[in-house]
Amino acid sequence: MSLITLTTDFGTKDHFVGAVKGAIYTELADAKIVDITHEISPFNITETAYILKNSYKSFPKGTIHIVGVDSELSFDNKHIALELDGHYFVCPDNGLISMIASEIQPTKIVEINIHDRIESSFPVLDVFVQVACFIARGGNLTVIGKEISDYKKLIEIQPKANQTHTQIIGGVLYIDNYGNIITNISKKMFQDVGKGRKFKVNASRYSFEKIYNKYNEIVGNNTKDKNRFDGNKLALFNSAGYLEIAIYRSNLKTVGGASSLLGLEYRDPIIIDFFNDSKPEFTTLS
Repeated sequence: MSLITLTTDFGTKDHFVGAVKGAIYTELADAKIVDITHEISPFNITETAYILKNSYKSFPKGTIHIVGVDSELSFDNKHIALELDGHYFVCPDNGLISMIASEIQPTKIVEINIHDRIESSFPVLDVFVQVACFIARGGNLTVIGKEISDYKKLIEIQPKANQTHTQIIGGVLYIDNYGNIITNISKKMFQDVGKGRKFKVNASRYSFEKIYNKYNEIVGNNTKDKNRFDGNKLALFNSAGYLEIAIYRSNLKTVGGASSLLGLEYRDPIIIDFFNDSKPEFTTLS
């Protein structure tokens, strides 16, 4: 049985998702299809990269991931298929793969070249499905494309440290369903640059001098009156290992979310300042 995942910005109102699934079943009647999400913000490559990076590892090796975001073929937006970390990805070469490949290099990448055999205005349906099903049947990547050595890098999702390593300049990468703000600053980068120093996280006009390990740490030992913490803002490193600005027990219909309450949106800057005073007044992660 072949396992194929779908990640798109198609939404669920239109026929696109159903058509893609139908095409897969036509090619592979015993395929198993898993929807990662179809609610990516339209054409949002960084959001796609974040979601894909934090979901693909949960699937077994050999899974084929079709990614349909900003997938229209053009001179600057080729179509690629690659093997990485035991998984296969069929996607546009628009930079979305660079967030995953920044840590694990692809084993093989090919530029898909079957377009001259397929007339298509819907490449996810007509091209990506054909490629994914070919791989699922045991086909070699080099049959459906010429091998290439590189892929497009998405520079904007990479945070930077200044030369003196007293500051990390990052930004808002993703806003989740709770309105929490996910930044592009990883726990590893924070530790490598900060080296245990005091710090201040600056997000718009708000700042944070403590980073928690999990949401309910903000409550501490106040178990009898923990509801009074609802709506408090906090910073933590989330399960994906990225700095997150959150509202404790946020609800967009009641207390609101970090994005709305703090006035932060996609791409807004998040800056961490480090201080050389060694007195440990602020909490860092071990």
